[in-house]
Amino acid sequence: MPKKRISKEKSIRRTKHLTEFVICAVLLVGGGICVKGMVDRSNTVSTNSYKEKAEVEVTDPTEVTTEAFDPNKIIYTSKAVKTKDKFTGNLILVNNDHQYFSTGKEDLVSIYDANVERGLEECFSTVDNTYSILRETYGPMADMIKAFYDQYHLNTLVIYGSYRTTAFQQQLYEADLAETGSEESTRVAKPGFSEHETGYAFDFSLYYDDHYADYDGTGDYSWFNGNCWKYGFILRYPENKADITKIQYEPWHFRYVGVPHAFYMAKNGICLEEYEKLVEEHPYNGEHLEFTVDGGKNIEVYFVPSDDGSEETMVPVPSGYKYDISGNNSTGFIVTVYKDERVSPETENAPAETQPETQAEETEAQE
Repeated sequence: MPKKRISKEKSIRRTKHLTEFVICAVLLVGGGICVKGMVDRSNTVSTNSYKEKAEVEVTDPTEVTTEAFDPNKIIYTSKAVKTKDKFTGNLILVNNDHQYFSTGKEDLVSIYDANVERGLEECFSTVDNTYSILRETYGPMADMIKAFYDQYHLNTLVIYGSYRTTAFQQQLYEADLAETGSEESTRVAKPGFSEHETGYAFDFSLYYDDHYADYDGTGDYSWFNGNCWKYGFILRYPENKADITKIQYEPWHFRYVGVPHAFYMAKNGICLEEYEKLVEEHPYNGEHLEFTVDGGKNIEVYFVPSDDGSEETMVPVPSGYKYDISGNNSTGFIVTVYKDERVSPETENAPAETQPETQAEETEAQE
């Protein structure tokens, strides 16, 4: 064989071996890299310290609680009320420390004429035909006396005191001082400080044939003590509250405040002074006073201080619920919410006092 041919074949074989070697080396290196990657992935990866700090804890979705929408939750809106109206309303406190400021526009009704109109002349009467009282008070008062009459068939009740002018209150006060010789009366309120001047109060007396007798609330007449709250009345000067009211026990003197408030005072044995203080301790932006009146009505009451530096006070009121607003005659307004009584948008702004309703009327309707 020629020498050149042998050299060429050797060269080809060397080149072939070298190529095979290179390919094997590449395959070995590649395989090693793959094996290392598999091993690395099988090990636990350390957590990045920055990620640990930035990570937000996620709660199990099944344990997450969100506040569900409550269709019965009361939503409040603001109502502009004249600040001076804090001196009006069926919850105004009038006593020796709180004077009544008459608007001169009291909606009075003749008790005699109203009795004739309703056919109640046989149920009760007045000392004379000039006696008047607030229209708002007359309806519940007449309903209460009629209920008593229907049960006991007694027509001896007489309205001995009702609405009084300040001038007439002055006469009564001076007469009492003259009779007792005292410098200050505990039986007759000072002129300007009498509930009778508001038209929300009345006094009972009894008339037998030809003479008057004091009403003491005993016997059959004790019915009024146990039932007056159903018509929105309280016995204003209880025997055990004279140190607070500064007026001696008057079993004959009743005051209209509205059914919810009368119920709460009767149920808890407190007088109007104590109740007003209690309500002030339940402001709008705090815990409200909530209770259920016998018969099932759910009531919410809260206090709103008057903005004495402005002509108007913005009073939060419930949207879509019946409510009423009364001044307390000193520091602000008392809002009463009837939580079971929805109202339409058209009547939403109409205070509840424009739609008076007694507990007794509601009971009769249910029966």
